Amino acid sequence: MSTLPAPDFIPDNSINERFESSMSKYESRRDQMFPVLTEADIARLRRFGSEGRWHDGDAIFVAGGGNPGMMIVLAGEVRISQRDGMGNSHRIVDHGPGHFTADVGQLSGSPALVSAHAVGTVDALIVTPDALRALVVAEAELGERIMRALILRRVGLIEAGTSAPVLVGPPGSADLFRLQTFLTSNGQPHMVLDPATSPNAEALIRMYQPGPHELPLVVCPDGVVKKNPSLTELGRCLGMLPELDPDKVFDVLVVGAGPSGLATAVYAASEGLSVLVVENRAFGGQAGASARIENYLGFPTGISGRALAGRAFVQSQKFGAQVAIPAAADKLLCDQYPLRLSLAGGGQVQARAVVLACGARYRKPDLADLATYEGCGVYYWASPLEGRQCQGEDVVLVGGGNSAGQAAVFLSGHAKTVHMLIRGAGLAASMSSYLIERIAATPNIVLHTHTRLIKLEGDGQRLTGVRWQRRDEAEESHAVRSVFLFVGADPNSGWLEDCGVQVDQHGFVMTGTDVMMARCRVTGQMLNTDGTLHGHLETTVPGVFAIGDVRAGSTKRVAAAVGEGAAVVAQLHAYLAVK
Repeated sequence: MSTLPAPDFIPDNSINERFESSMSKYESRRDQMFPVLTEADIARLRRFGSEGRWHDGDAIFVAGGGNPGMMIVLAGEVRISQRDGMGNSHRIVDHGPGHFTADVGQLSGSPALVSAHAVGTVDALIVTPDALRALVVAEAELGERIMRALILRRVGLIEAGTSAPVLVGPPGSADLFRLQTFLTSNGQPHMVLDPATSPNAEALIRMYQPGPHELPLVVCPDGVVKKNPSLTELGRCLGMLPELDPDKVFDVLVVGAGPSGLATAVYAASEGLSVLVVENRAFGGQAGASARIENYLGFPTGISGRALAGRAFVQSQKFGAQVAIPAAADKLLCDQYPLRLSLAGGGQVQARAVVLACGARYRKPDLADLATYEGCGVYYWASPLEGRQCQGEDVVLVGGGNSAGQAAVFLSGHAKTVHMLIRGAGLAASMSSYLIERIAATPNIVLHTHTRLIKLEGDGQRLTGVRWQRRDEAEESHAVRSVFLFVGADPNSGWLEDCGVQVDQHGFVMTGTDVMMARCRVTGQMLNTDGTLHGHLETTVPGVFAIGDVRAGSTKRVAAAVGEGAAVVAQLHAYLAVK
């Protein structure tokens, strides 16, 4: 990977047209995206901010740079424009008196995604990220209006697909797909350009002459160009991965930002505890990849895993939880207090208590060349990104659980035929009845029972076909370019060995009664050294708790994970009260 200066670019009018077309869809919700605060509203908000002044043409903030927070315009106009790091710029909106700047990124103080310039002399009330979080909590009705606007603005930027970072590379590339899925899963606006159709993308390729493993190129919001960056490098480019102070001691460190981890972050932060969440890929975990969750309480028409996770992520930031993505846990060190977590790639953080919400890793079948085609034909989740790639084609889906069922139904709306392969005689033993009924009623989902996938075929760059076999019958060869694997998951607990957290024979973390009985067999005691009983979510290491899919005996449902994330907060309070 290298970092080099960017070349001069030519204006690309098609990008402006794409942006205008996308934003026109929100015209009916414009009043919600850009509400106007009354004088009475502003009077209530003055205690949260301080006044500032800018003169005509001043850059108040720029895309990729620092952001003062939310700005409420008192006089003059603030022009909000979008730059893509390649010289293209277009006006989004002019904020007059009563309007305010910001999107959800300002809850955490993330770098700006857009630029703001003064039109005339501008007076504005500046509300810092800390004060903004206090505002949306203290002023319930005003906070609701502001939060709705912040969320809609971010969604608009995502759907426009015209902002930085810009990914430059040929369609179908595994590394391009890796970066796309990372950004999409984390709700980060971005744009993808194909060198074969974009003059600016072609200019970048011509200037940097990337080698076979140096694509895609990534143009960061500040214009810096990187060659095939790692997720960590991309996260730092976007300000997603903050500098973590190794000397700061958090009350609670949550490892994993799936439903259970985000629930812990929301409830712990809302009750005044300082919370850090570290996540190695994207908020939402495996649930975030679910096309539609229909049995989650309160959503009778269903909700996508990504939408549910996105709401929880914003909610955690609203209450002040700090989230670092991508930050992979390497070792948990429990030999002294506070507890310490070493991060992969360097760095260390400290906390008084740790909650393990690290979930599970996708299980991979024993297939030759599996790694070769991951991201360029083999996928472990089904999102709109994958759906677009297999539009009108035959696809193969392996697995018979609820996640597989949700994916099959989702993909049936994109693919010509979904061939669903399971080893058993039917779906009843592993799938909810509503999904079984829906699959049976979907004509382009074909269920193949007693069938296993035995071979992947391709040219080393792209999957072109598969072979499967039904019981002892002859192998069948089928031309497909997309295979979706939903064959279960293994607990993500191997990194805990140095801490002494006890796991069962399958690698799931033991808690509660299991821990007490194990301790009793060894020592004759069920109590911690401080004289208290283990909480039912505490592990063999005092102060370390486990929730969600990584916990032995947990119910593998989103609602159960959220429930455990909420329940562990009471146990955290009890533990921290005696430390």
